[in-house]
Amino acid sequence: MLKIFLRSSLNSIYRYTSYAHVIKVSGKMQNVYFRHTDGADHFEVTFHFKDELKGINRAFNFCRQVSEGIDVFLARVGANLERALNKKKKKKKGTIEESEAVEVKVQLLENGKPISRDISCKDVLLNNSNFTLDVLGTSYSIVVNAPWVVSLALPNSIMAGFPVYPSKFRVMFAETRGCGFQWFKNDKGKDTKKVNIEGESWLEVGTGYFYTPLARDIGHKLKVICTPKKSDEQGPPYEVVSSGSVEAGPGLCPFESRHLFTQEYLTAESFRVVSYNILADLYADSEVAHTQLYPYCLPYALDIDYRKQLILKELLGYHSDIICLQEVDSRVFDHDLVPVMGSVGYDGVFHRKGGTVNEGLAVLFRTSRFKLSDSQNVLLSEEVKTNAVFSDIWKRVEGNQVLAERFLARNTCVQCVVLEAGGGERVVVGNTHFYFHPDADHIRLLQGGMAVLYLQDVCTRLCSLPEGKRVSLVFCGDFNSTPDCGVYRLMTTQFVPEDYLDWKSKPEEEVEGLSLSHSLNMQSACGTPDFTNFTAGFQGCLDYIFYQSDQLEVTQVVPLPSLEEVTQHTALPSVVSPSDHLALVANLRWRPV
Repeated sequence: MLKIFLRSSLNSIYRYTSYAHVIKVSGKMQNVYFRHTDGADHFEVTFHFKDELKGINRAFNFCRQVSEGIDVFLARVGANLERALNKKKKKKKGTIEESEAVEVKVQLLENGKPISRDISCKDVLLNNSNFTLDVLGTSYSIVVNAPWVVSLALPNSIMAGFPVYPSKFRVMFAETRGCGFQWFKNDKGKDTKKVNIEGESWLEVGTGYFYTPLARDIGHKLKVICTPKKSDEQGPPYEVVSSGSVEAGPGLCPFESRHLFTQEYLTAESFRVVSYNILADLYADSEVAHTQLYPYCLPYALDIDYRKQLILKELLGYHSDIICLQEVDSRVFDHDLVPVMGSVGYDGVFHRKGGTVNEGLAVLFRTSRFKLSDSQNVLLSEEVKTNAVFSDIWKRVEGNQVLAERFLARNTCVQCVVLEAGGGERVVVGNTHFYFHPDADHIRLLQGGMAVLYLQDVCTRLCSLPEGKRVSLVFCGDFNSTPDCGVYRLMTTQFVPEDYLDWKSKPEEEVEGLSLSHSLNMQSACGTPDFTNFTAGFQGCLDYIFYQSDQLEVTQVVPLPSLEEVTQHTALPSVVSPSDHLALVANLRWRPV
């Protein structure tokens, strides 16, 4: 039995775009999709009509009023079919006589019999189980609100060795992560296991949300077929073909050598942590970036559509349990990180920076190892005046108007994610990106003091809970502070005195009479490498994975790329390195209780 697709719409714009998408749906339509949102006054109908004798094989789309009488609706369906069939016949013969014109009879059947009462389209929408549609003797079943692919597209840039996945993907009445995906490449006659789709010869090459093309795929186009699903229900397959062919990649990337140390996930008492500033698109795609910051980097290698392929391949290859990212574009998080990493077992939390900046902080974690207990995001410039934990700091800041104005103008945040692990373990994950300006060591030290006091307070409160779980802190980020700065000293020695040099990094904003301290035993998991940030204008260690050393111990640090590797293309970023920073990767283990 062929089946008709019925859907309703909220507005004419949506109806127009959905028609274009529906026409692309694979020819075999196995379900009826009837979408009707409360209050919507229109509904959509799409069905595929195929008759080889009449020489027609196409989809028909309608948008009608919910209140419309069924007779009016059926007449419109019939008229459109007649028009299409007669146009086909006229095109074939040049002209047709009136006696040769095809007449189309469309009937609504109730329990297999023609409808014998006056009803509206709304009646069919609300109670479709007893109705079928008969078109020229062919019956179409009707199903309501089944899974449906609204849009699906592939990126323009596809490279061998790097994951390719939908650049656009939207479904209705479906669970995004539950949808099925099949990947094909167009066959050139060398392969024997072929799948014929719409008359073309294709070879299936993979399944899952993303596919990593191989060298032998170079020169081939890719096709993906998505089957939308929700629980046990599934909708019609939707397919799309790439606009271009698979191209060769940029060659060996430095992070691929690092992957040799992370070929498998950790188990038992150990977990792997990554901290990485991935360079937000709003900073890379600018005139300043192209002409001043990274003039040595080829323009296409600064484009986010290129860089995110490298970023995802790098992250996937680390097989980490916790990933802390800085400078994450909100769109990259929603459309790239979440679906791709989610398809291999990660979940994530994103917090945008304060103000109008459309980038922020993200923590991803492997759901088989950790369960999300809580997540918070603190905008330091707001919290400093209201949180009692920071009262001493604010007293020293507010007395200097110039200092206060500069500090309050910052959009720096601290992200805090609490993860539950097995065996009575709880991990507090801090993530941040401190202010960057060269004359702002004092601002960063204030931010560092607030961050560690805030995280210490979170840990203290969690330790006081009756569950009795052990609490361990991991604090990651781009601290924009070299090891000789006060931030590093504060984290690793628990104290910075009031006469420390950083307080005077800008004379008119000098912080007076303030010392900082905390009670956490924190160390840098990756030590103090020569550089974690490497551009033509600056090279230095700015990024750290601080960990609570009385609760955790380091079992492995994945070596950073060598100087030769990072200067292969002058500096970072480059065609083989997607950011001006390097990812820090360390394995941690809980100490025995």
